[in-house]
Amino acid sequence: MIKAVLFDFDGVLTIEKTGSAAITKYIAKRCGLPAEQVRICYRRYNQALLLGEMTHAEIWPAFCEALGQSLDYQLLTDSFRATELDADMLCLLRQLRTEYRIALVTDNKSDRIRTILECNNLDDLFDAVAVSAELGSGKTDRRIFDYVLERLDLRPEECVFIDNAGKNLIVPEQMGIRTLLFDDEARDFPRFQAQLEAALAR
Repeated sequence: MIKAVLFDFDGVLTIEKTGSAAITKYIAKRCGLPAEQVRICYRRYNQALLLGEMTHAEIWPAFCEALGQSLDYQLLTDSFRATELDADMLCLLRQLRTEYRIALVTDNKSDRIRTILECNNLDDLFDAVAVSAELGSGKTDRRIFDYVLERLDLRPEECVFIDNAGKNLIVPEQMGIRTLLFDDEARDFPRFQAQLEAALAR
């Protein structure tokens, strides 16, 4: 029997597919810089940021230098706060919470996730939050899922995991977690809701 629903963050609970895209688009727009230039400069550090090997504070001077701009660090925090959330998904999550335990499993930067959860009053929605930068493990590694299962005190077969990237479903499927791919292009919420209901009922 399913007892918990695990959600990815970007592309599922947010409109933008990835956190790095949300950050770089915001900075480019606010500063009048070419979006591709900002994306390329940020991408150099993205993997290290996702695994907690570096922090935004550490890479910020070099990032600004690569852009040829001296940018206020507050701009980064503002980009976190400006993240567009999917209202339908959050409504569904709240509904599910009445019957299931809820967890967040995300390849993400710690400062970004913690800021977004706090400024949107979302902390209380999750029974467990697993962030790759805090654990040194992304979703292509089972450690992040083991962490969530331990926090929830559940077995893999008691959980459903939702993600918008097929590559992130491979490991949890191998572990015995039921998985569901969300189409972040179509964002067909009624269709997704029907698929989730079927997955929970199986």
